[in-house]
Amino acid sequence: MFRYAVRLVGSSLSADVEPDEDAAADAIARRLRRREGGSPNDVAVFADLHRRMKQVPGLQKRWAVLHALLRASEEADKEKDRREGGAWDGDDGGGGARTNALSFAASAGGLPALRPDGSNRARERQTTTTTTTTTRDPGDARALANGDGSTLGVDHPSSRAAAMKLLAREATLSAEVGEPELVRDVLFACQGIDGKFLKFDPAEGAYVVRADAPVSPGAAVLARKLTELGWLFRKIRACLGGDDADVVATTTPASADSDVAPPATPSLGTLGALGGDRGELDGGSVRRAFKARVQGELSDYYRLIAVLEAQAQVPMAAALESARDDSSGETYLTLRRLSVWLAEPTRRLRLLAVLVDASRFNKGGALLGVLHAHAKHGDPALCATVARLLSAAAAPMYAAIQNWVVLGELDDPRSEFFVTSDPAVAEEDLWRHRYGVDDAMLPPFITREQAADVLRVGKSINFLRRCCDDDGWTAERAPVAAAAANAGGLGYGNPKALDALIAEAKRRIDRCLRRVLFERYKLFEHCFAVKRYLLLGQGDFHACLMDLAGEDLAEPASNVSAYKLSGTLESAIRASNAQYDESDVLDRLRVKMMPAAGADEVGWDVFSLEYQTSAPLTTVFTPDAMGKYLRVFTFLWRLKRVEHALCATWQTMKPNVTAALARDGVAGAAGVALAEELRRCHTLRGEMHHFIANLQYYVMFEVLEGSWEVFTREMRDARDLDSLIAAHERYLDAVLQKALLGPKSQLLAHALSTLFEVVLRFRGFADRLYDVARDAAMRRQLARLRVEQRAEQATWGSLPGEDAAGGDGLLSEAFVSEMREQLDAVGADYAKMLDGFLNLLPLQTHVDLKFLLFRLDFSEYYCKQKIGPSPGSLPF
Repeated sequence: MFRYAVRLVGSSLSADVEPDEDAAADAIARRLRRREGGSPNDVAVFADLHRRMKQVPGLQKRWAVLHALLRASEEADKEKDRREGGAWDGDDGGGGARTNALSFAASAGGLPALRPDGSNRARERQTTTTTTTTTRDPGDARALANGDGSTLGVDHPSSRAAAMKLLAREATLSAEVGEPELVRDVLFACQGIDGKFLKFDPAEGAYVVRADAPVSPGAAVLARKLTELGWLFRKIRACLGGDDADVVATTTPASADSDVAPPATPSLGTLGALGGDRGELDGGSVRRAFKARVQGELSDYYRLIAVLEAQAQVPMAAALESARDDSSGETYLTLRRLSVWLAEPTRRLRLLAVLVDASRFNKGGALLGVLHAHAKHGDPALCATVARLLSAAAAPMYAAIQNWVVLGELDDPRSEFFVTSDPAVAEEDLWRHRYGVDDAMLPPFITREQAADVLRVGKSINFLRRCCDDDGWTAERAPVAAAAANAGGLGYGNPKALDALIAEAKRRIDRCLRRVLFERYKLFEHCFAVKRYLLLGQGDFHACLMDLAGEDLAEPASNVSAYKLSGTLESAIRASNAQYDESDVLDRLRVKMMPAAGADEVGWDVFSLEYQTSAPLTTVFTPDAMGKYLRVFTFLWRLKRVEHALCATWQTMKPNVTAALARDGVAGAAGVALAEELRRCHTLRGEMHHFIANLQYYVMFEVLEGSWEVFTREMRDARDLDSLIAAHERYLDAVLQKALLGPKSQLLAHALSTLFEVVLRFRGFADRLYDVARDAAMRRQLARLRVEQRAEQATWGSLPGEDAAGGDGLLSEAFVSEMREQLDAVGADYAKMLDGFLNLLPLQTHVDLKFLLFRLDFSEYYCKQKIGPSPGSLPF
């Protein structure tokens, strides 16, 4: 008894009540008031004792002491009732008290009741009354000796426990399926395997209880709820590309009624089972990394299932109740306990199922974008899980970025990377069209600016290696890779490393690229040469070329020989300062004959110059850019031709011819009228020259030189090839727009072209008119010489029938009248075309055209003549 008391006091008693000291004191006080034969002062005595108990130092769990006293009193009353009812054998003599005490100890502690002589009492048969305590097995005694408080049995069975026992007994008597079998099937279902009573129904898309299985409704509902985990597991496997039917078929029992259970630990599958061969072939590296991380996330789930299976196969002694023969096979693991264990795995597999289902038809950067969208959640545990998955899945993407930025290599057979390549594009067009950014594969945690920088760095490396034949980047690789390593390494959640990698790579590759283009391939020198030769910046060269090739270009376009003009080009180079240019520049200058648009075109209309470039200069001087240069050259060449024609007309319009006609009286009144028309022709030529000279000044200085100054400044400030190309395109666009060749200046260009035609027609008319006047003046001089010679010879000065004025019928009133009409027509056409041109100028939005309008009408002559816009409508 002493040893029993020591074990009882030293054991860990478990109570089914809350640790409330006041509640236990109130229960004791109520019991004292209801006790038979008790004194009314017992409650007051207990209150005083309780007060003194609270003052004892070091006593922590006072409620446990009160609870033990209360339960001991209850058990003593029960023992008294049993003794009075004759439930126990024994005399009422001196051993009676000890027997009662031992019987109480047996009922309270679970030890077998001892007879007065110390021998063990035979085990009593089990009774059906739930309020009668049962004797214990020797294993319970061993558990008690080991200090297991769960087998002490001090807590009396509550009404809930009694009801559960009655329910279990009723289930046994009605032959219902036991809970261990349902636990086993639930564990199989959690692995995607059909059990004996729980099978997967494809029609419902869930695990269901067999219709003929004797399972209680409550157990069926709970079991079906727990099998949600198996449905999630199957969904994860199916979404990742595995053949779920094959996996299940290999582990399902042969027959639903078979007594042979499936293996204790069926195979949960490997990474290959989760992904399948189809996923390995079609998913790409990002999907493979994602599946591997899913496998890692499921490892805890695998371990939990293994532990639960072990607990389901090996019953625990603490849960045994030997008094119930029909429950000897029950285990500690029940459906309700299983629901507690599977709550957290269910939450995690729900998340994994959502992720794999959302990313099922995505790959590469698109898959990372789906995962990143689910990371925006308020649950820290969910965000942590998605971050782990993203870190693993994004590793191939960051590896591809590093290979592209450091090595310039693009190994992307599955098209997962956001940088794309088109192998069909030629090397000459590598920079502009071979590489690009696929927005669909761009992860949201990489900005478009970063993607553009990544594209440009890798593209620059390939441009240096393939187009420039330069290997200077090899020495720059190590510092670029070290920049990312020093920032913590590339990976999801560390954007500083990516920024450091891109920044260092940009700085070094741009420096290498500028050095190669400007020092080795002399980009600036070629740009300056194009300006001088195609934009007529080398004035003496183009003047010599027009003088030498003028006669050939006046022929019909079909008769002009490009081979002969090439020789003329060489002669113009040797006759001008162009001969001092480098041979590499002069060798690129070629004559280009454009196809004739009509039979009436002459060589002036189809002649042009071209500047041939090779890689890598073709990246800047693209065919589109050279087409713009050709448009500007054609316009400037026509302008130069008109100026050259007016200068040639001035050389033929000698003032002495007009003076001779008036002074010598050539052809009489007809000569005087012709002299007047010649003066009008001089005036019209001066007006035309004023317009052409100011237009040429505007184009050559305010357009070309101003745009060139801006271009050189932008070229000097550009840090990369894209900036150089953009600056060059802006330069050409500015020249086209300011030179009235843009899409918004089509009417002005047409009016200007018509003005050029009128000036060239005037040149033909002036040449004809002055040829006739010059011939008349020459004949008058010859006639005078004949008269003087005859007078010296003492003969008559003139012969009969000879024109005394010396005109010989060349000049007449009709001829002069015809010339006057033609000159009036040319002047009227010129005034009309000039009026239309000046009226269109204020409608242009470009500010530089205001200066052209001011120069053309600085004295408001055209405004006074009511040609062009009125002074109030001018923009200045």
